[in-house]
Amino acid sequence: MKYQSFFWDFDGTIFDTYPIMVRAFMQALMQQRVSEIELDEQEIYETMRQHSFGTARQKFSAEFSLNAERLEQDYRQIERQQISQAQPFAGMLALLQQLADEGGTHYLLTHRNQSAMALLETAGIKKLFTDAVTSEQPFPRKPDPASLNALIERHEVQRPSAIMIGDRTLDIDAGHNAGISGALFDPGRLIDSRASHPEIDVTNVIGLRQALLQ
Repeated sequence: MKYQSFFWDFDGTIFDTYPIMVRAFMQALMQQRVSEIELDEQEIYETMRQHSFGTARQKFSAEFSLNAERLEQDYRQIERQQISQAQPFAGMLALLQQLADEGGTHYLLTHRNQSAMALLETAGIKKLFTDAVTSEQPFPRKPDPASLNALIERHEVQRPSAIMIGDRTLDIDAGHNAGISGALFDPGRLIDSRASHPEIDVTNVIGLRQALLQ
């Protein structure tokens, strides 16, 4: 394999958490008396995928004249209650195991809190990850490479054989800012990859497997 060290984003990459995140956000909006018929589920999803939850919070709180902090508080509470229902993308667990069997080493780099580790544990794959950075650790958010560099230096990772895998431009930029390759996992083809020039650009797990196992 060309790559030996795999740095994984979590939301929208290993686990298909966006359906739960979008549903929780819609429920939070409705708790503030926004009518469901005014909400466009696809628009919310695309805003989160193409940008971030923070962008969605800012955009829709302004659109409906809501308190952004209250909206986020409601969202976090609802999402926390529902996130355990999230499932990995079909075929992703087998890919992680196959890469490990071929000698690869996995690391997690996520803006999510310890709920990501709990989901990996439930799925039976936490043991495949050598180390992780979650939101509890005091690193700046991606695309700042500080958290990625910390993992690379801690484990003496060889940068030419390392790759950051994620579903957004900021994941690819974080990898490039740390001097490693980037793989864009983009279900639905929502991201303009010309902005980040990933070394790998795929829309499903089959394509990702083919690219990473070369």
